[in-house]
Amino acid sequence: MPRLSVYFVRASLIYLAVGFTFGGLLLANKSVLISPLIWMLLPIHIEFLFVGWLIQLAIGIAFWILPRFSQGASRGDERWSWAAFALINIGILIVVLQSLFGVQWLIFFGRSLEIFGLIAFVIGNWKRVKPIGM
Repeated sequence: MPRLSVYFVRASLIYLAVGFTFGGLLLANKSVLISPLIWMLLPIHIEFLFVGWLIQLAIGIAFWILPRFSQGASRGDERWSWAAFALINIGILIVVLQSLFGVQWLIFFGRSLEIFGLIAFVIGNWKRVKPIGM
């Protein structure tokens, strides 16, 4: 498995563990009131599980499993995919900061970074998507 795929999968598993932990706290808070402030974790829980875990896991596996080139670098220019990794994770952290501090314009900035990360991944790997036998 390429190093970048390992990083994507490891990061996704970290987000999964933290997201499930926050979800457990939210469920426990429903039955035994720990603190009303725990509900501030709900958007972070959703962000970690959807973007942090699900999307990064899919991207990491896609980077690993897409066909390799027979000539030159086997996975093409990996800088786009590394940029995608950085942009998505920075975007997640910015969205989390918005959830914690309530600065509304941060969500737009964080989501934009996540979308640019997805676009960077598509740009870097588009040529690897091809029909069988080509």
